[in-house]
Amino acid sequence: MWGFLGDGINDAPALKAADVGISVDSAVDIAKESSDIILLENSLLVLEQGVLEGRRVFGNIVKYIKMAASSNFGNMFSVVGASAFLPFLPMLPIQVLSNNLLYHFSQTTIPTDEVDADWLTKPRQWTIGKILRFILFIGPISSIFDYLTFFMMLYVFNCWHNPALFHTGWFVESLFTQTLIIHVIRTNKIPFIQSRASWPLVLTSLIIVAAGAWLTVSPLANTLGFVPLPPRYWLFLAIMLLGYALLTQVVKTWFIRRFGE
Repeated sequence: MWGFLGDGINDAPALKAADVGISVDSAVDIAKESSDIILLENSLLVLEQGVLEGRRVFGNIVKYIKMAASSNFGNMFSVVGASAFLPFLPMLPIQVLSNNLLYHFSQTTIPTDEVDADWLTKPRQWTIGKILRFILFIGPISSIFDYLTFFMMLYVFNCWHNPALFHTGWFVESLFTQTLIIHVIRTNKIPFIQSRASWPLVLTSLIIVAAGAWLTVSPLANTLGFVPLPPRYWLFLAIMLLGYALLTQVVKTWFIRRFGE
């Protein structure tokens, strides 16, 4: 891909042939008609700002795809595996819809997020193969902690004959881990330390996890099939969230060293 910048009659053929033809508002009509972009300011800094903004937008798009696809890929393994040995549904349909609604709401502020400075230093290619490999490596990590949650709910809290408590426990764990992983995947660096998300993204993440916890004891709990969780559950959940973040960070760092950014 190549671009061409010009404003004269002789520049028109090159502007038309270029992948991106750029001209200025004071150029001759044929040059402007042959261009893809017309600068309204007499400054090339507009081009620099446009390139940086384009790379930032592209970076946030890639973040969203990695987050959503990795999460859904892992959940697929969890649902299929749980359905094989549980005597009841691992999560009720209305709970799945509520979980997805809350999770995707937390991602609506990704466009406000900043992109690491090193991401902006060079153009990035849309490499679907690398994104697919990322999903295959990162996605199943969530299933590991989903199965740990299954084990905890069945053998620690004896949910074999209490499906409502099982559903509530997995709903909360799934929502918390999916929301947490946004902040791990959004950067190639160490989250919260070397790179922090934008305040809107942090705020929506906190709102969503708070809303998910509140739903289990809210007036809507009975309608959604939730019951209050034992106090010990929250301690186990905190340990799993820490383990999930650490393992994902380790695998992500290895992946970047092995396959590149």
